[in-house]
Amino acid sequence: MTPFPPAPADLVSAWRRASLHFPERGIGLVDRRGRTTEWRRYPDLERRFEAHARRLARRGVGAGDRVLVGLGTSWDWLDAWFGSLLLGALPVAIAPPEGLGSPAVVLARADGVARRLGASLFVCSEGLAPAVRSGEYPALAPIALSTVELAGVEPTGWFEPREAEPDATAFLQLTSGSTGVARAVRISHRAAVHNPLASAEAIGRPWGAPAWEWEERHVLWLPLHHDMGLVGGILYALLNGLDLHLASPRAFLARPGTWLDMLTAAGAAVSPAPNFAYQLCVERIGAEERAGLDLSRWRAALLGAEMVRAETAAAFTAAFAGCGLSSAAARPCYGLAEATLAVTFDCAGEGVRTARVPVEGRSAGEPPEVVSVGVPVADTEVRVTAPDGAPLTDGRVGEVRVRGPGVFDGYWEDAEATREALDGEWLRTGDLGFLQGGELHLTGRTKDILIVRGQNLMPHELEWIVEEVAGGGGTCRAGAFSIPRAGGEEPVVVVEVAADGAGDLAAAEREIRSRIGRRLALTLADVAFVRRGKIPKTTSGKVQRRELRARYLARELERLEP
Repeated sequence: MTPFPPAPADLVSAWRRASLHFPERGIGLVDRRGRTTEWRRYPDLERRFEAHARRLARRGVGAGDRVLVGLGTSWDWLDAWFGSLLLGALPVAIAPPEGLGSPAVVLARADGVARRLGASLFVCSEGLAPAVRSGEYPALAPIALSTVELAGVEPTGWFEPREAEPDATAFLQLTSGSTGVARAVRISHRAAVHNPLASAEAIGRPWGAPAWEWEERHVLWLPLHHDMGLVGGILYALLNGLDLHLASPRAFLARPGTWLDMLTAAGAAVSPAPNFAYQLCVERIGAEERAGLDLSRWRAALLGAEMVRAETAAAFTAAFAGCGLSSAAARPCYGLAEATLAVTFDCAGEGVRTARVPVEGRSAGEPPEVVSVGVPVADTEVRVTAPDGAPLTDGRVGEVRVRGPGVFDGYWEDAEATREALDGEWLRTGDLGFLQGGELHLTGRTKDILIVRGQNLMPHELEWIVEEVAGGGGTCRAGAFSIPRAGGEEPVVVVEVAADGAGDLAAAEREIRSRIGRRLALTLADVAFVRRGKIPKTTSGKVQRRELRARYLARELERLEP
């Protein structure tokens, strides 16, 4: 067996390393039927990205410049992002305006990002360029460059990728924005190299060998502007020398079976996704479609990016057990952009496991048990602390803090936010949880707490009850928050319903109020029904509760009346 090559010092060297040591491996784009339609090997990709670096240089982009990449999953995305990286510029992946949601809203947000970062270039699709230059987006218009225009630039002139200092910023990762305006996280070369390799080591721990020793193919449909797609997908495959089969999020959402078709065709051993994706597969993939699947080689079905629900994992593994999927394949994990990505993995190799929430840390109505998201990745420490930062003993709920090589050194030109997030070397995640036997268990977020009649409540406590009634948890979600009233804060829930599910809303409202009253002893101030997709969410599917609350108070929700 060929020895695994030493880790590179930076992402520029990572491409040279991949071309030299894994010349037959590469990336393939997958269509909506789960078929790989075009394949490119690492040496070919490296040459292609160097050509695009020359094109960008001829357009005036230099080292340190911020380049916004507003494209969907495609060769164009890879060209623009990695061309910027090899040039020494700072690529910034943003949600593609031509994706799901209103293009105008996405472009308005991109315009704000461009202004905040002082971006030098915005790479967009040819079809979107006229809208960007319409005059409505003053920060984007003068820096917009379509993929056709970029490809038309002659890649002439001298250029040679230069190794970067390990602690230098490699790229900027936008936060998901579930609790506020998206910020740009500075990710160093050292962190971007360490995190995928540490993840492979943790994923392989149940089998006694890092994943790179037995994993050959990686499957991904997550958006590339999300850290789980970029770091957990592309950089993971690159650093671990794997073939990457890459589909678009739209392909998955249109037909969830696309993902499982990819796994069947590739025989992939590892693939990550948020909790909702597993739920969607249970809801949308019937017996006839399951009959053609072979998931026997899927060793690690990683669940992350949002609160992991044990019942979802159980339903998924039960539904696809006949396809060869082992219940032990379900592997919860935890991470965040400010830690590059991965912080912990469940390394027991026994499937989803839960632990009882300590009584003193459990708010009214909270599930008595929560999922273990495992132990820290290599060289990383996790502690749970009191509000003053003092470490808490096992079994006590507090704020989760992280220290290690993946932790960022700050937000781009936002000293105040950086001070709030970092306490010396420790990252204050804003997540609540407890440690038990060295394993982390998440219970919620510090900033999401609802205080109603003296009770501390996490929004997901209400949301899960609502989704039981409304049949949500997949593409239809619920959002909970509190509003001020004369007697204090009172809770509100907003519920998405499918087009064919908007029948007897009055009955659904009665059942929602009844269950929340019974389980939490709460009276809801309001139950608002909206169409599917009308609740604002982050790129990873998390409900943006602050934005939802703002829209509710501004009477901007398009309500469906019972």
